[in-house]
Amino acid sequence: MHFTDTTEAVRAWVHGWALSRGAGGPRSTPWGFTVITGPPANSTNHVLPAADETTVRELTGSHTLPGAWLKAFVPADSLASWIAPGWSLPGAPGFLMSTALEPAGAPAPLPHGYRLRTWTGAGVTHARVLAPDGSCAARGQIAVDGTTAVVDKVETHAAHRRLGLGRGVMAALTAAASERGAAVGLLASSAEGRALYEATGWLVAAPLANARRGPDPVGRHSVSTAAAPAVHRQRGPRGAGTDEPVRTLPA
Repeated sequence: MHFTDTTEAVRAWVHGWALSRGAGGPRSTPWGFTVITGPPANSTNHVLPAADETTVRELTGSHTLPGAWLKAFVPADSLASWIAPGWSLPGAPGFLMSTALEPAGAPAPLPHGYRLRTWTGAGVTHARVLAPDGSCAARGQIAVDGTTAVVDKVETHAAHRRLGLGRGVMAALTAAASERGAAVGLLASSAEGRALYEATGWLVAAPLANARRGPDPVGRHSVSTAAAPAVHRQRGPRGAGTDEPVRTLPA
């Protein structure tokens, strides 16, 4: 791990993630942080760098705003046993991951006809790969906060997978962050994405479980006994010579 402990890593991640999501900045709370992400999908996110049963029970029992999220860096089974009625764990558990950022090397080649565009604004660098017809084939963004950069919203569209576009997006983002002075990268990954990120040098810093307060959309599966909310899935970079989809964690 590139930090002295999990709490330090989470503190770094939440500030970069809030910047990426257009939030005004994490608000310090007794349990850690609360982040109100920006439009179009405004949501309340309670982030617990050091979760325990008492804190989670008190927080979920007293905060009943529908659609609120709780992010805890503990195994999903533990969080599921702590949350109050009305909360559920949507989707599969994930991981907080980190890597050392190196100076930019040669840009990753793209297939014939694909073009990479990057731009930076408000502390966030965006990368977009355009297909030969001009449509968006892959995208992602990275927020730099001091010497830490947080990768976010990485996606490769279905018709353009297995072409290495995710690797191209990640290479462009991490190179841009390194040029801006970032030395360590952080991201939230699904279990599916973990192996692929590890193949490109990322390390697991902590487990990450998400809980959401209902009411829940109809027709979704949850690991809790309540009906599950919709899962916000992103597609991420690829590793080990593949370009399989990688789901990142909900907003």
